Amino acid sequence: MADDSLPTLTVRFETHPDRYVHWRLEFPQEHKGAVARIVMDVKEEGGLRPGYPLKLNSYDLGVDIELADAFQRIRFEHPEVQAVVVTSGKDRIFCSGANIYMLGSSTHGFKVNFCKFTNETRLYLEEMSAESGIPSLCALNGTGSGGGYELAIACDEIVLTDDGSSAVSYPEAPLLAVLPGTGGLTRLVDKRKIRRDLADAFSTIAEGVRGKRSVEWGLVDESPSKAKFDEVVKRRLEAMVARSKRKPFPRMVLTPLEVKRSDKGAEYKYISVELDAKLGPRTATLTMRAPTGKEPTTPDELAKAGASAWAVQAFRELDDALLDLRFNQPTVGVVAVRTTGDPNAVLEVDAMLSKHSGDGLVREVTLLMKRALKRMDMTAKSFFALAEPGSCFAGSLLELALASDRIYMKDTDDEDVSIATSPMNAGAFLMGNGLSRLQTRFLGTPERVGRALEGGTMNTKQALAAGLVTFAPDDIDWDDEIRIAFEERAAMSPDAMTGMEANLRFAGPETMETKIFARLSAWQNWIFQRPNAVGERGALTLYGKPERPEFNWNRT
Repeated sequence: MADDSLPTLTVRFETHPDRYVHWRLEFPQEHKGAVARIVMDVKEEGGLRPGYPLKLNSYDLGVDIELADAFQRIRFEHPEVQAVVVTSGKDRIFCSGANIYMLGSSTHGFKVNFCKFTNETRLYLEEMSAESGIPSLCALNGTGSGGGYELAIACDEIVLTDDGSSAVSYPEAPLLAVLPGTGGLTRLVDKRKIRRDLADAFSTIAEGVRGKRSVEWGLVDESPSKAKFDEVVKRRLEAMVARSKRKPFPRMVLTPLEVKRSDKGAEYKYISVELDAKLGPRTATLTMRAPTGKEPTTPDELAKAGASAWAVQAFRELDDALLDLRFNQPTVGVVAVRTTGDPNAVLEVDAMLSKHSGDGLVREVTLLMKRALKRMDMTAKSFFALAEPGSCFAGSLLELALASDRIYMKDTDDEDVSIATSPMNAGAFLMGNGLSRLQTRFLGTPERVGRALEGGTMNTKQALAAGLVTFAPDDIDWDDEIRIAFEERAAMSPDAMTGMEANLRFAGPETMETKIFARLSAWQNWIFQRPNAVGERGALTLYGKPERPEFNWNRT
């Protein structure tokens, strides 16, 4: 089916455990609330759009949206949780992976964004362990295939029942002519450090590996008999709880976001998205506002303010707006990034977050902000930040500019235009490469990082000299230069721009995370469009049919 003949779909990313269709979030009494149990029980007819049954605990984007929400709820609303177990509510099947018919009936862009979101959710789970002290266990009470095993391998430990039939597998290459799209191959060798030859064999055995061999190859950590499965899971969870370093803090309820949407964009409390093409076709403007009232100055005040605190609400809104741009505005190619408000108000919030960085709740809020900014790093749009009179690119809001592909700052003597750094720019919001955005920006001149952090508030000439600005047009040239820049960028190939931006945004050291997303961009953008996979006789097209795929055997 050609992309232009596929139905359009508007996706919303907010949900709540009361509305989950495919997961159950439980807190077993036997663990006294210290363990969160996330049970996958996918409703076959509960797909995000009609046309494909979600059989065998297969998943689509709607399933993963609920899982991401569950992780977020655990972190903020259940501070007593010290370990997580992910398991299945169905017999002999954990998860068969991404639904093949969903993939086969989706546009190419949707497939790639689906894989990207799923990757971010898996990384979210890993961050819970590394940064929040909440280790995770995957209790495979049945077969985990493809994306199902990718979810398992994102956990710290894996237990697979040895019942004679349950296995782990990556069947994508032998059956579909594609690859595990959510970091599967990278995690095999980088995270679990499985030998290359064994990973090669595993990734080409469609039926997978079971029992003793799965342990010997390092694919799982333990494979007890069905009779001993629950006992082993309990033992490992108790050990995780015992070693958890999560610090207690007051519960914060994540209340629903309030947003007004129209064909011209979306309006949140602190975020505005305009789609009226003021800057030309295929453009949008994203504006983020500084706090206006009194913000918490201590962790206790933060707990009392709850999800209405600016650092929480504004960055939850940013995250939602970025996802909306990704999935629901595919033709928008260039986004103007603007800020408004009092820079001092942002710097005061930053000062509180920096001063109390050791507090459990403050840490979770900071990590939430970090994840929203990383979502921007991974969004396939060109971002041009515009620092103008009335802008508020200070501290944590300066990160929006540093995450942008270019920064334009107006050079004028008639009005005040400034940017400012804060301690939060020093490393609170690390990118996927393990560096701050300032470190990534000044990879060749690292001494500039310290100077920028010491610079405080800078006018246009100072910011330009510090290397924090790309271009600084004056009053006369500003409007024309901005218009031309947006028109030129929007006229370039979106494929080329996506590839270029993905290459340029992550300078410096390679990490498991940057490998996952770099390979996703290269592999999935290429392999998902090859006739061997999606042609009329391709493996993905013919999946579930009696015909065999026909391959072009040329290696490229």
